[in-house]
Amino acid sequence: MALLKQLPLHFEFRANQTFNDYFSGSNLEIINHLQNSVNHHGEKQVFIWGESGLGKSHLLQACCHQAQSLRLSSFYFDLSPSALPDCNLLKGLDEFDIVCFDNIDQIAGHKDWELAFFNFYNLHRDQGHILILSATCPPHDIAIKLPDLKTRLNWGLTLKIQPLSDEEKITALVFKANQMGFEITPKAVRFLLTHNNRDLSSLWRLLTKLDHASLAAKRKLTIPFLKQILAEESRQR
Repeated sequence: MALLKQLPLHFEFRANQTFNDYFSGSNLEIINHLQNSVNHHGEKQVFIWGESGLGKSHLLQACCHQAQSLRLSSFYFDLSPSALPDCNLLKGLDEFDIVCFDNIDQIAGHKDWELAFFNFYNLHRDQGHILILSATCPPHDIAIKLPDLKTRLNWGLTLKIQPLSDEEKITALVFKANQMGFEITPKAVRFLLTHNNRDLSSLWRLLTKLDHASLAAKRKLTIPFLKQILAEESRQR
């Protein structure tokens, strides 16, 4: 379609952010709803929210991966940067089968963005397309000034991502390491949870560092080796 070719920005798929790469924990129902929506067997609008580091961006990217496998057009954009892009980004997006916006709360209070998103929303919905949004709070808590847009953000299905328990974090880290191609034992993960930041964002970043350190030293991730890695990282701060 001509409108698709006019789109000013294109997003880059994150290859390892599919539904198969996501550790669901207590959030299997959310995955099911998202997959059903992408398959056009569920809600036309899904709003997921929860604290940072729980994988909202991963899930939105996974929706686009699934759309691609179904030969559906999809678009993902993260609105988290402090400076919003030009709202002309929205032009032509109503033609896409699946549109995913991360951190939609960032448009609150920006009159041009609120109006442009409202117009995009109506065109996109009128064509029966799927809209998936995320934020760190539920839609009724977002400080949107445009009343009609505030109402529309509360349409559809709103789902809260549940944090992982400590045991689920252990399973998730072992799972993620396996997806990345290396091995870490539950015992080693318990050590990390005791001696490192416990939020998932920090733990995912740490896994990447551990993978590199293990490859460089050609050593398994034993607890003595983990102590060495963490000590070296502490000295570099």
